[in-house]
Amino acid sequence: ERETLSALLERVAEDAGEAPALLYGGETWSYADLLARSRRAASALAGLGIGRGDKVALWLPNVPAWLALYLALGRLGAVAVAVAVNTRFRALEVADILSRSGAKALAMWPGFKDIDFAGLLAEIGEEPLAGLERGLVYEEGEAPVPERVAGRPATAVRALFEAPPLAEDRATPADPCNIFTTSGTTSKPKFVLHGQGPVTRHARDCVSAFGWDRPGAVSYQATPVCGVFGFSTMMATLAAGAPNVLSPLFTPGEAADAVRRHRVTHFMGTDDMYAGMLALREDLEPFPSLRLCGYALFNPTLEDFETKTLARGVPLIGLYGMSEVGALMAVQKIDAPLEDRLAGGGYPVAPEAVVRVRNVETGELCPPGVSGEVEMRCPSLFLRYEGNPEATAAAMTEDGFLRTGDAGRMRADGSFVYEARMGDTLRLAGFLTAPSEIEAHVETHPSVAGCQVVGIATPRGPRAFAFVRPADDSYDETALLSWCRETMANYKVPVRAAAIDAFPVTHSANGTKIQKAELRRMAEAMEADAASFQSASAL
Repeated sequence: ERETLSALLERVAEDAGEAPALLYGGETWSYADLLARSRRAASALAGLGIGRGDKVALWLPNVPAWLALYLALGRLGAVAVAVAVNTRFRALEVADILSRSGAKALAMWPGFKDIDFAGLLAEIGEEPLAGLERGLVYEEGEAPVPERVAGRPATAVRALFEAPPLAEDRATPADPCNIFTTSGTTSKPKFVLHGQGPVTRHARDCVSAFGWDRPGAVSYQATPVCGVFGFSTMMATLAAGAPNVLSPLFTPGEAADAVRRHRVTHFMGTDDMYAGMLALREDLEPFPSLRLCGYALFNPTLEDFETKTLARGVPLIGLYGMSEVGALMAVQKIDAPLEDRLAGGGYPVAPEAVVRVRNVETGELCPPGVSGEVEMRCPSLFLRYEGNPEATAAAMTEDGFLRTGDAGRMRADGSFVYEARMGDTLRLAGFLTAPSEIEAHVETHPSVAGCQVVGIATPRGPRAFAFVRPADDSYDETALLSWCRETMANYKVPVRAAAIDAFPVTHSANGTKIQKAELRRMAEAMEADAASFQSASAL
């Protein structure tokens, strides 16, 4: 039922053998190569003092060495701490991850993308790095490797692959193996700890649910493997014994070329990735090999994204996932009616997974079609928030279900639909309302290129507040609100439809997301200014 990472790899390598596992530039690693390199790296890491329960931070982009090191740590029963390689990452964020995780070693690529890794580490200072004993330095070609990293001895990653192999699997399925960081906003990110058994089980469940077991399956690794979206895609591809095309940095042109060259069938990405790739091709259907394209709507500024993308032959399908359960926990059916197929959520990939929706005010379970908070229990459930038992307890129900913090509704057939984060949902006139419902309606107006809705408190109770990206210079807020009053239920009509040039976004390992919290702050400030002006006018 549950197996270690090494057991999964060995089983797949026995069947796939010399079949390609990783395609990277002009380099190809077979499954036999991946197994051999991970065994050698495990031996070398053990010689450096890395053992069961130790944590090693992987501060690397999508390169074959990331997966080889991850699997090597799994063989030792050690834990990989995923650190995003992001030009927007600052020393404070890196320091927090390294210090709180207690990472014993740090793998990094100092020459990647002109990021000043050494400068960031120097800025961190000594105290947050107190537990760090060694640097593992990745470089490509014959590039030299520094002797020390952050004052610690450094070892070349390429040298790890030259050690005698370690055939012994020192781990058990119950051992932890991954730490992902949540995208903290008002507080420090939580450390989501996963175990080997749940990780390998989730990968195997995804194979049939997404069709990775069909002949000719090939994945393109679009999102970073340091995030749960990219990681889940990579592990499912591995479990299928299929090739995975890697690139250290997503660029639309390179991705579009790779999809055509390698006849990629599976692509899991964000809306802006697909839009960027299609914009570079003039063909009506430029990517005929694609069979299934899971996606997340992170960029609502893309007008008519789904309609335009589907019209060009890209087989989009809705998903559901989160750091605590894996990014591919549920998927819609590819042959479902379009509205159902494109919705977030779907059918759990694990047969025994259970999803339910609860009314957070009454505590009662909601019938199909009624919105509430989504709760779930599944084999891919995380172990805990490392170092934060209070948060772990708060996230779980007494009967072992995860409180996802997401609003959604059940369908009669047992599948579910994701609507919004609970913090973003609106309680209007007693009705739980998803902002996306109002946004979608407002965006049908010809003067609107994009819309984001948040909730604010007003003297008349909670109301919707809309931010609108105008389609042209003739945008008229008063006219739009008048149209809303004519075409929507009164309680859904926004109090404002304020024009904005661009929505504030945050960048993470799983994609670019709209900052709802910042929009809410802006809306509250505008409403407060308006109230002050009215008070002054009354005087």
